[in-house]
Amino acid sequence: MKYLSEQEPLPVIHTLDVDSLSPGTHKFWFQVSTNAMGVPIQLPVVVVKAAQSGPKLVVTAGVHGDELNGILTAHKLIRRIENSLDSGVITIVPSVNIPGILSHSRDFNSSDPDASPANLNRFFPGNPEGDAANRYLDSLWSRLLKPNANIAIDLHTQTRGATYPLYVFADFRLDTSLEMARLIEPDAILNDPGDAGVLETVWNSSGIPSITIEVGMGKITQPELIERTVEGIQRILVHHGFVKGNRVKTEPCAIEGQEVVTIRARQGGFVLPQVDLLQTVKEGELVARQFDSFGQLTDTYHAPIDATVLSYNVDSLRDPGALVVRLIR
Repeated sequence: MKYLSEQEPLPVIHTLDVDSLSPGTHKFWFQVSTNAMGVPIQLPVVVVKAAQSGPKLVVTAGVHGDELNGILTAHKLIRRIENSLDSGVITIVPSVNIPGILSHSRDFNSSDPDASPANLNRFFPGNPEGDAANRYLDSLWSRLLKPNANIAIDLHTQTRGATYPLYVFADFRLDTSLEMARLIEPDAILNDPGDAGVLETVWNSSGIPSITIEVGMGKITQPELIERTVEGIQRILVHHGFVKGNRVKTEPCAIEGQEVVTIRARQGGFVLPQVDLLQTVKEGELVARQFDSFGQLTDTYHAPIDATVLSYNVDSLRDPGALVVRLIR
């Protein structure tokens, strides 16, 4: 086995056409943009291509720079499928938001004094005439992602300071998206018609069925959820003919929700959840207690509906308006 320092430098590309590649595993640096010093910003890209033609899947991760379980899932998927496809081609972009990843930040950070940190997953497909974040996304979308997919998966986690189970967003109007979501066999699926600027929404509106997978917590490594996600993606690969295997019957998930309700802190303080993930709660049931800087109880939070606990804060320090508990029904 050769370590990276012993290998030949990888080629740098500015655009990708997977149809022009030979069968096998290809690794590139994709120059998506430059920083304010004119230094190239390069994303790692892995393409695994079979000798037999077939469908094209794009897997992305790291759109939010502090959501590392998604990145680790993409890495594990690369190791699992490398040189093993029977048909089609899979393109994996495991680290989309390089500036955010390097600064341990959810957001994209630029040196533009007029630009605030940007949540990249609100600005897809970007704008070639926009600010640094929009130009970054336009380059990514038009030269790398869109030309190389028939279906797509975007890997995320919950924001730092809160937790999720294995949770999938899918637009139930799209049979392929719902099918992919169920093949993951997650703890919960939300019927997600999509918000403007979100990568999943842009994929779907471009005629490319997609799902968003939330792999637990941000900045916390969770090997069990990572492995469950890789196994779920492998079921999708079998179902779509990328690899040989026994296709599993697609079954509804135990929780397929139509609505998410978020309970937010009414004031600043220290919030201690009183619930567990995937716990069923009744309307009016206590879900969290809040304490002030002297340790005195200042507030309590109760479920506004009958639902299931989808998320709660693991960082006790909460600003006014910060997430306390998120419910799905």
